[in-house]
Amino acid sequence: MKSLARLSVRRRWWVLITWIALFIGVVGAAQSVGSAFANSFSLPGTNSTHALDLLSRIKGQAGDTDEIVFATHTGTVADHQRAISTMLSRVAALPQIASVTSPFCASAAPCLAEHTQVNHNGTIAFAVVHFTLPGYKLSNPAIQQVETVGSTARSSSLQVQFGGNAFGQLASRPASASEGVGLLVAAIILLLAFGSFLAMLLPLGVALFALGIASGATTLLSHDLVIAQFAPILGSLIGLGVGIDYALFIVTRSRQGLKRGLSVEESIVTAINTSGRAVLFAGTTVCIALLGMLVLRLSFLNGVAISATITVAITMTAAVTLLPALLAFQKTRVLSRRERRVLAEHGPEAVVVAGPWQRWSHVVARHPRALSVIALAIIGVMIIPYFSLHLGSADQGSNPPSSTTRQAYDLLAKGFGPGFNGPLTVVGAVHSPADLAALNAIDRRVATLPDVAIASPVESLNGGHLGVITVVPRSSPQAAATTSLIARLRDQVIPRATFTSHSAVYVGGITAIYDDFATVLGSKLPLFLTVIVLLGCLLLMVAFRSVVVPLVAALMNILAVGASFGLVVAVFQWGWGSTLLGAGTGPVESFLPIIMIAILFGLSMDYQVFLVSRMHEEWLNTGDNEEAVIRGQANTGRVITAAALIMISVFLSFAFGGQRVIAEFGVGLGGAVLMDAFILRTVLVPSLMHFLGRANWWMPSWLERAVPHLAVEATEDVEF
Repeated sequence: MKSLARLSVRRRWWVLITWIALFIGVVGAAQSVGSAFANSFSLPGTNSTHALDLLSRIKGQAGDTDEIVFATHTGTVADHQRAISTMLSRVAALPQIASVTSPFCASAAPCLAEHTQVNHNGTIAFAVVHFTLPGYKLSNPAIQQVETVGSTARSSSLQVQFGGNAFGQLASRPASASEGVGLLVAAIILLLAFGSFLAMLLPLGVALFALGIASGATTLLSHDLVIAQFAPILGSLIGLGVGIDYALFIVTRSRQGLKRGLSVEESIVTAINTSGRAVLFAGTTVCIALLGMLVLRLSFLNGVAISATITVAITMTAAVTLLPALLAFQKTRVLSRRERRVLAEHGPEAVVVAGPWQRWSHVVARHPRALSVIALAIIGVMIIPYFSLHLGSADQGSNPPSSTTRQAYDLLAKGFGPGFNGPLTVVGAVHSPADLAALNAIDRRVATLPDVAIASPVESLNGGHLGVITVVPRSSPQAAATTSLIARLRDQVIPRATFTSHSAVYVGGITAIYDDFATVLGSKLPLFLTVIVLLGCLLLMVAFRSVVVPLVAALMNILAVGASFGLVVAVFQWGWGSTLLGAGTGPVESFLPIIMIAILFGLSMDYQVFLVSRMHEEWLNTGDNEEAVIRGQANTGRVITAAALIMISVFLSFAFGGQRVIAEFGVGLGGAVLMDAFILRTVLVPSLMHFLGRANWWMPSWLERAVPHLAVEATEDVEF
C-alpha cells in the first residue's frame, strides 16, 4: 500500500490524466450506445411460468397486456366513440402491437362483445392493448410510440390514461431536487468536520467522479447482461454513500498526520497504509456481500449484484489512487487556516485529542452493562414491526398520484373494482374431453368463491387445445387476500377438479408471477443470510486474528438488518409517514430484503472495520484492551458519525425521488446507518468489548496457524 501511495503522490499528474481519460472514454461510449436496462426475471418451475409457457404458444398471448383508460366528467365515454375508435385503429397498426380490444363493438378495432369494457354508468372505459412481446423485452421508444398515439384522443372533456406493466416502464425517475439537497447537506457536514473548503471538496469530487465512470460502465454492461431499470439509481445511492465515506476516512487520516507533524507525502502514505487498507478491506467486503446474491441463481438479481459491485469497486479504487494524487496537489491546504496556524505555533497535537468523543469513550468504559441493555432495548423496539413483514409487489396504485399509471389504476378500480387491476389467468392444456370438463368444473367453483368478483367462461384458444379462465379478485393485486386466493386456487380448487383427469392447469398473470417471485426469494433468504454471515465472519477473523470480534460483528449486523426492515415495514406497509415521501402503502418489494441484506452487511462491516481496526491497532501498540477500546473509539468516533450523517443524508435524499422501490431502499438504508453508527458502533460494540476484555483478541493456537495473515492496519511508521 505504501508503494501505491507513493506512486500516486509522485506521479500525481499521470494518475489524474489516466482517470480523466477513463472518465471521458467510458461516459462517451455509454452515451453513444445508450442503455438497455430491463426488468426481466425468470422463475423456472413455478406455477405462473408454466401458465406463461402455455400462453406463449399463441401469438400475442405471451406479450404484455396493458390498458388505455378513458374517463369523462360529463356525458358518457360513448360520446367520444369516433375519436377513440380512430385512435385505436392507429394503435393497432403499430408494429409492436399484436391486437387491440376496443370497448366499442362498432369500432374498426377488434372487439370481444362478451367482455364488457365500460362501467355501469358509461363514464369509464378501457381498451386492451396486446403487445407482441413481454414488457421487459419492449424498448421504451416502442412503448412511448403507443402512448403518443393514444394521447391524440385526449381532450378537455375526455381523460386518457395508460396503465399496465409496459407503460409503467416509461415512468422513469423524475429529476429530484432532494438528491441535490442530500449532497448539499453532505457538503455542509464535511465543511463542519474539516473546517476547510478544499478538504470538503475532495470526498465529494472523488465520489461523483467515480460514480460517473461507474454509471457509464453499468450502461455499457446492460447490453450484455440483464440489469433491472432501478439498478442505476441504486448504484448512485450506494456509490455516493460509500464513495464519500471512503474518501472521508482517508482525508481525515491524512489531516491527522499533518497535524501530528508528518510531511505531506508521509501523511498521505500513512493514511493510505492505514485507512486505505481499511477502505480496501471494507470495500472488498461490500463487493463480496453484493456478489453473494449470485448464489441464488436468479437472473434478476445477478445484474443488480454485478452493477452494484462494479460501482463499489470503482469508488474504492478511486479512493486509494485518485484521492492521494489530489491530496498531493492540495498539500497542507486540506487543513483550515486556523489548523495550519495552530500547527505552526504549538507544534504537533497529542495522541488522543481531548474532546467530546474522548469523554464519551470513558463513559462507555465505566458503564458497559447498563449501556448495552439500553442499546439492545432501543434496537429491539425497532425490530418489532419486522414480524409483520409482508413481501409482494406494490402495484401501480402505489405510484405517485400525478403519474399516468396511477391515474389509470385509480380509474379502473373506481369503475370496475380494485381486483380489476390484477386479474388472474387460469390456463389449462386441453387434450381430451376430460381436460375440458375439468376446466369447466374449475370455472364453476371459482365463480362461487367469496374472494372472486368475476370468473369468465372458459375461453378456447389455439384451436381448442388451450382453455383460459380470467379471474378478477375482489381485492387489489397487492393485498394479502389476493395472495391467499392464488394459494387457494392452486392448493384446493384445481387439485380437486383435476384429481381424476390429471389435467395440467396453472394460475398465471402478472399478479401470480409477482407472488411466485416473492415465494422463491423468501425460500432462498435463509441460504443467502447464512452465506453472507459466514463470509463476513471469516473475513474479520482473518483481519483481526480473533474469534470474538467476528461473532460480535455478525450479531450487530443481524440487529441492524432487523431494525432496518422494521422501519421499512412501519413506513411503507403500515403507512407511518409514507405520504411525506409520495409513496402509498402496500407490501414490501419481494427482492428488497436480499438486496438490502447484501448492502447493509457490507456497510455495517465498513463501520466495524474502521472502528475495530483502530482498536486493534492500539491493542497491538499497548496490549491494554480497555485503553485500546477507549483510544479507538475516541479517535474514530467523530469521523464515523460524520460519515454516517453524510450517508444518511444521501440515502434519505433518494427516498424523495418519486420511485417507491428507491424510497424503500433510501429509508431502509438511511435508518440502518443511523442505528448502526449512533447505537451499535457508538454504544453497543465498545460496551461489549469492554465487558469481554482480553477475550476480544483470543484465537486458538491451531486456528491461528491455519488462518492466513492479512493486515487491515499497519503500525509501522505510525506513532498514534
